[in-house]
Parts: sequence; C-alpha cells; structure tokens
Amino acid sequence: MGAFGYRKVQDLPRSFPVFPLTGAILFPRGGLPLNIFEPRYLNMIDDAIASERIIGMIQPSPRTVDQQKPPLSAVGCAGRITSFAETDDGRYLITLTGMARFRVVRELDIALPYRKVEAEFGEFADDLQAPGAAYAIDRTRLTKALRRYVEVNGYQVDWSAVDDAAPEVLVNAVATLCPFEPAEKQALLETVRLDERCAALVTLLELNTGSGDRPVQ
Repeated sequence: MGAFGYRKVQDLPRSFPVFPLTGAILFPRGGLPLNIFEPRYLNMIDDAIASERIIGMIQPSPRTVDQQKPPLSAVGCAGRITSFAETDDGRYLITLTGMARFRVVRELDIALPYRKVEAEFGEFADDLQAPGAAYAIDRTRLTKALRRYVEVNGYQVDWSAVDDAAPEVLVNAVATLCPFEPAEKQALLETVRLDERCAALVTLLELNTGSGDRPVQ
C-alpha cells in the first residue's frame, strides 16, 4: 500500500494548491510543521481541508525578482495535511506529511488568492514506496561529515537519535533541517535516489566545513 491509500503516482491529483516558501523543502514520508497566518494561505488551507487535503510545498525560484508572485522552482513535493489546530488569534498550525515529489507543468490561471499548479509525478514514481536496500547509503561517511558540521557550527544534536534513525529518515531530516542555501536545498530535493541524495548531502556538509572540494550538481 502506498502513502494514504495512493498505490501509484497516477492516482494522485494532477492539480493542487502550492505554498511557495524559501528554504522549506518536504520529502516523501517526512513531516513539515507550518504556522499559517496570511489570509490567502488560511483560505488555501480551508479549501484543501474541504477537498483532498493536499498541498504542494515548493520554493520560489532563486532568480526571483517579483516578490508578490515569484516564479516557482521546477520541482516541489505534494504533502497531505495530517494535523490541524486553530489558535485563539486565528492562525492555523498544521503538519504536512510528504507524499511524492512533482514537476510543475504549468501554473493555473485561477480567481483565487493563492496559487495552484498542474503537476507531473512521473519521474518520481517510486516516491510512494519507501526505498529498499538497493539504495543503501554510506552511513559512516554521512555521520562523520555531520559530526564535523555540527562541531564547526556549534549545534546541539541528539546523537542517539541519529544512530537509531532509518536511512531515509536520517538523510531527509539532515537535508531539511540544515540551514543550507535555498538552491542547495533544491538540489537535494531534486535528487531522485536516496543514495545519490546522501552523497550530495555529504558533499554539502563537507563544503560547509571547508573539507570538501566540489559543488553539488
């Protein structure tokens, strides 16, 4: 069984609202807490909850000039609203759980305050299923690079949680939580295979501590 009853990406909706947010990425099976307060996005959440509860997380393009309606990155991740709470001051506190990444086909021209896209999931067809052993990561190198990165930046980490985390959870959590540049996060999001994402992540960690010598492609 795939995520939330969807067995294949062809079953997912082809169009849905998107939430453009710089520096925020979502991976399949990952969770992303969001604090929603802008009226247009409160409207978006209302409409999503009334339908399939699906929203696409996507970064604005790094070459953004129009701050009111910035161009979107080519790839985002569709997520389902899996928790919802409303605060006394009218904000929504939600959690999106990632389903599958998508490539934007086109942005729809709609008479709504938020944005909506037509999407294609084909190149990320395996996202609905957890990666198998064929995509084994170099956990030793990742942990070494992460320890150095944490030491250099003075972060606090629960290393027992790192040691116990499943490979996909570990790679995607580090990619999501580390304060990399938006373009670097986008490169990690667009890396299809888990083992390749892990290799790119190690490179980024090493570059950010002065121990790497090549950029993420």
